[in-house]
Amino acid sequence: MTRTSARAPAVGWLPYVVAATFFMEYLDTTVIATALPQMAHSFGIGPNSLSLGVTAYMLALAIFIPASGWVADRCGSRTVFFGAVVTFTVASVLCGLSQSVGEFVAARVLQGMGGAMMVPVGRMIVVRSTEKSRLMQAISTITWPAIAAPVVGPPVGGFITTYASWRWIFLLNVPFGLAVLAAVVALVPNLRGEKKRPLDLVGLALSGATLTAILYGAELASQPGKDPWIAAAIVAAGLAFGVIAVAHAKRHPHPLIDVSTLRIPTFSVTVVTGSFTRIGIGAVPYLMPLLFQIGFGLSAFKSGLLLLASAVGNLGMKALTTRILEHWGFRRVAIVDVAIAGFATIACGLLTPEIPLAVVLIVVFIYGVTRSMQFSTLATLAYADVAQPQMSAASTLWSAASQMTNGLGIAFGAVALRAAAACHGETSGHAFTLDDFRLAFLAAGLLTLASIWGYAQLARDAGRNVGGGSRRQRA
Repeated sequence: MTRTSARAPAVGWLPYVVAATFFMEYLDTTVIATALPQMAHSFGIGPNSLSLGVTAYMLALAIFIPASGWVADRCGSRTVFFGAVVTFTVASVLCGLSQSVGEFVAARVLQGMGGAMMVPVGRMIVVRSTEKSRLMQAISTITWPAIAAPVVGPPVGGFITTYASWRWIFLLNVPFGLAVLAAVVALVPNLRGEKKRPLDLVGLALSGATLTAILYGAELASQPGKDPWIAAAIVAAGLAFGVIAVAHAKRHPHPLIDVSTLRIPTFSVTVVTGSFTRIGIGAVPYLMPLLFQIGFGLSAFKSGLLLLASAVGNLGMKALTTRILEHWGFRRVAIVDVAIAGFATIACGLLTPEIPLAVVLIVVFIYGVTRSMQFSTLATLAYADVAQPQMSAASTLWSAASQMTNGLGIAFGAVALRAAAACHGETSGHAFTLDDFRLAFLAAGLLTLASIWGYAQLARDAGRNVGGGSRRQRA
């Protein structure tokens, strides 16, 4: 059980408050890529030099996410969440006002610290404060920012940098942040862990090294001109640190990341099998803009507009997610949806400039629908059988796995694309053909389809505690 220092909140509004913070964090992460050229010009440097700002943010997340659960249990979830939103908002202002690369990188590190606490603690607050019977709808609400931001971000970033200034990408967080802070005070409970655990410093170092190496290697792999073998070696080193971190967690009496939650079948599937799904599906937001810009010859803004079809599918599916899971159950939905997502990913690689626009939009729309459904399924099923005392540990592990696999999705897409180009004799890493994209999308689709096996191992009534398949069972 957890202790709370405040009256139970109006849970109906709580997921929307948390979702607003998620949207700020995820949108900033995705829009910055389109703004890099303009930002670099204002600083008088090349775009590649400014990628340090992206890397600094990512590494701050890697270091501080593992500690988020421990800090929330010790200091109170509302206290930490409020502080995280303040930190993220202030850092956004500093990013927007930066006059040099050094100032910008420092502000991004501070912003990463806020984001590292804001997202996992926000998710933990929702799952702790919501009854199992209402958890499906609550998780669906807080999941949509992570689904929509990668496809909404590029056109939003392109619009802002084209018609205004890149600084507004960060300054627009201020009104959002202030509104959220008022809602946090009114609605968020100050939950604490029942027992005060000592800080596992060794676990913190190992988990930080794991996520740092994997995310940095993934970022390196996504940059044109970088040696993919060096990136692969860094990722492999991160995985080795991860093995050591898991062994340490199993021996430690109070581990920072409690891997015992992986003994829960539904949670384990969403973390392990779900990682393969997220990597495969997550490669598409990296590959698709490049396909439209390089393969189709479209501008960045027009490419972003085509991606809005995916955003429409993402958001439109939200109204149906709960009813579909209640009627068909998690196991069947996960298997069928990931199969459609895999084939939709492969179909994206078959698109050409000669194909009618309507067909292109339909394929992108189907990808968006299945991406939304699968991510919502995983996010809800993860907590179906997790007991309240384990919620903090489960939320921390889930956030770490999600952040890691999001980065690996980009890396997988980049490496697959370069490997395809190398098969055709292209070694510079800059000139890609439609055939290269076809093979890269095929690799991502096959990886997504491979995860079907893991979902097939789920019990037929998996997720029953949160209402999955309840209507069919009553029938």
